[in-house]
Amino acid sequence: MLLSAFVILYLLVTILIGRWAAKRVHSAADFVVAGKNLPLGISACVIFATWFGSETMLGATAEYAQHGLLGVMEDPFGASLCLVLVGLFYARKLYRFNILTFCDFFRIRYGRKAELVSALLMVPSYFGWIAAQIVAMGIVVNKVMGIDQTVAMIASGGLVMAYTYMGGMWSVSVTDFIQTIMIIAGLIIITIIVVNQAGGISTVIEKTPPQYFRFFPDRNFSDWLRYLAAWMTIGLGSIPQQDVFQRLMSSKSETVAVRSSFLGALMYFTIGSLPLLIILCARILYPALFHEDPEGILPTMVLQHGNLFIQILFFGALLSAIMSTTSGAILAPATVLGENIIRPFFKELSDKKFLFIIRLSVVAVSILSLFMAVGNGNIYELVGASSILSLVSLFVPLTAGLYWKAATNAGAIASILAGTAAYFLAEWFNSEIPSLMVGLLASTAAMVIGSLAERKFFPPPVAEV
Repeated sequence: MLLSAFVILYLLVTILIGRWAAKRVHSAADFVVAGKNLPLGISACVIFATWFGSETMLGATAEYAQHGLLGVMEDPFGASLCLVLVGLFYARKLYRFNILTFCDFFRIRYGRKAELVSALLMVPSYFGWIAAQIVAMGIVVNKVMGIDQTVAMIASGGLVMAYTYMGGMWSVSVTDFIQTIMIIAGLIIITIIVVNQAGGISTVIEKTPPQYFRFFPDRNFSDWLRYLAAWMTIGLGSIPQQDVFQRLMSSKSETVAVRSSFLGALMYFTIGSLPLLIILCARILYPALFHEDPEGILPTMVLQHGNLFIQILFFGALLSAIMSTTSGAILAPATVLGENIIRPFFKELSDKKFLFIIRLSVVAVSILSLFMAVGNGNIYELVGASSILSLVSLFVPLTAGLYWKAATNAGAIASILAGTAAYFLAEWFNSEIPSLMVGLLASTAAMVIGSLAERKFFPPPVAEV
């Protein structure tokens, strides 16, 4: 009863914080990128919270319980790699464009057609990711309060939509900052308690089978391909995604954007490893639970065997992680929908009307994702699908646009379409090579061939001297 009361109180406080932050929204730029005013501390927390949600707390722990480290290369390892690569190669260059979305870059670098194609692919790629977070919130509320999971998903999804609608990136940033503090404090305290109950870290390591610590696959070609594909799914696939870009662009300078990316990567890797350690302790302390419900093992363990203090810490951290990820994930495609798909159809659009369009887009994205969540409740499958689509379609044109001067509009469009088509064909024919690799190779080849062909047959006009 007390735990349920805490959850309700926490959700109400979150709404109030989001409402307070919304008072700083005076323009579309404030709503989308917090007016580019976030200092390093808040910016790092916001970037850390980008993906630290259901995948890390529930999906990755379930994979680790079944497959050890080899099952979690995608997250947290691949996710941490992504933030490092963004800081090294993308943040500074993109920040200088002073744009609202990735697709704005496609318009500036390639043209309107590339902007529209990239936007039409980017927006639906988020539905699975948001749906996964909504499913996770439904699981948590169901376990804590006993509410039907579908009802819980609708209620919690609506709550996150509400405070995102009110304050956009300002609400996302302030709530992310507070929620990150809860995540870190809660997970550290719970980890210390559980490790001590299990006999200490050395005892946990001694009682854990060696396969849980295997970092590299067997020495055969197919296993290594799947291993590399796991690293690439989020490690490369999330680079051309609007959510991390939008959070970086909210930093108050390009230096802050770069540093917050590196700091976010460090936070993600260290804090993201704690749920895995808790799972190893659960294997020793509660072996029956360990095999019953992989995705629900942590919340079930805490509910059945933790005191009220541990329960409040855990579910506070869990809800914080999921809600912070969900809010940013809703705002990202909503911004692309408003900026790159709807806005170009209006020649003269005031800032006030544009802000209203983005807010309506928040509602539309939330509702579509909720339908997807109700239809497919597997967190791991929902998350994987969202990152792969952006990898095979947008990663190559983005990188080529920044680093290859010969890249052209035809090359970009060919790259997006070829990568997407090749991926789905490989999935259809059940390719032995991971489908995302097939898509990535096709995307790269199409970029090179399309760009060179356009330059050969339609060379740019030579400027008169």
